[in-house]
Amino acid sequence: MNIKSTAVIVAGGSGTRMGAAIPKQFLLVNGRPILMHTLEKFQTVSERIVVLPADQIETWKTFVSEFNFTLSHHVVAGGATRYLSVQNGLRQVSRDTEIVAVHDGVRPLVSTALIHRCISDAQRFGSAIPVITVPESVRSRSGEHSNAEDRSRFLLVQTPQCFSAAYIDAAFSGPDDPSFTDDATVLEKSGVNVHLTEGERWNIKITFPEDLRVAAALSGE
Repeated sequence: MNIKSTAVIVAGGSGTRMGAAIPKQFLLVNGRPILMHTLEKFQTVSERIVVLPADQIETWKTFVSEFNFTLSHHVVAGGATRYLSVQNGLRQVSRDTEIVAVHDGVRPLVSTALIHRCISDAQRFGSAIPVITVPESVRSRSGEHSNAEDRSRFLLVQTPQCFSAAYIDAAFSGPDDPSFTDDATVLEKSGVNVHLTEGERWNIKITFPEDLRVAAALSGE
């Protein structure tokens, strides 16, 4: 790509819902840690920054050595929340970066085409987040009652969420806020509209044990 872009890959999972003894970004898919699969999808960006909990950095370095992982990347210690972790990652982004792509470390099935589409749209619109429609019926719940909702009103949000470097730097210059559910909500609070880009159905976030089987089947190895 001709656009100077940086991927900030946030990997702060604990593996609790996975029922695993190690953080889920280190679980193996087809013989290698999930995080390595994810990083390799960003080979075409200008630089890669991995944000990990401080107590996981040495474990990652051990994996890098054991698996002879040679794709260049910087490792940064995260914070107590996703916001603070992304903020720490942004501090390491090169000054000449045009577009920053923030991605979940446990979304290893993202395609290069989607990455490029989001980066290109972010260059054009200032931001781009991938979304997909909801295929199932949707209900909202309130106490013991529930109501059917119009699913066409809802979208599932994915990553990479891509932004103009100037926009995201300004958005993440303030304090954390409980209302921040993802990076796009941080940008919106700063007054910038978020552009929606078509996502991919199989760009799943690995959360449960069955997701590992899906990732193994679709990783193409």
